[in-house]
Amino acid sequence: MMTEMVVAMPLVLAGEQGLFHIPSPGEVRVQAISREDHETDWPFSVDDGMLTCVWSGGRKVAMFFEGRPKGLDEGKPFEPRGVIVTTDPMQLTLGNMANRELFKPAASVEERMRLVAPFAALGQRLCDQPAGARVGHGEL
Repeated sequence: MMTEMVVAMPLVLAGEQGLFHIPSPGEVRVQAISREDHETDWPFSVDDGMLTCVWSGGRKVAMFFEGRPKGLDEGKPFEPRGVIVTTDPMQLTLGNMANRELFKPAASVEERMRLVAPFAALGQRLCDQPAGARVGHGEL
């Protein structure tokens, strides 16, 4: 018992969660984002979605989830795809393999990193908001 407390104490003091922490809905931070007509450096293959901050692997991670397609009936189920928004090339490529088509095609990993970088910074600012924050369009 004492060992567990000693291991957990730095995490508690730092405000971090353990490696296997499952976040509650109240811990997630979200902001709606969408591509403007003149925006050429939009990194995603869909025009709108939600930028989120969630706990993963004991740390806060920025993610993008696609929005519900406009032509989809309200009664039809929809499970949005999501990708990690980061400038870490390993997470950006390997961590997003399952949903990589959610990114628009890029000539190289470096180009994708350049396109994603502003959204990664925005995601980190979102992660700095209080738990449960829902930030309006353009508030960060």
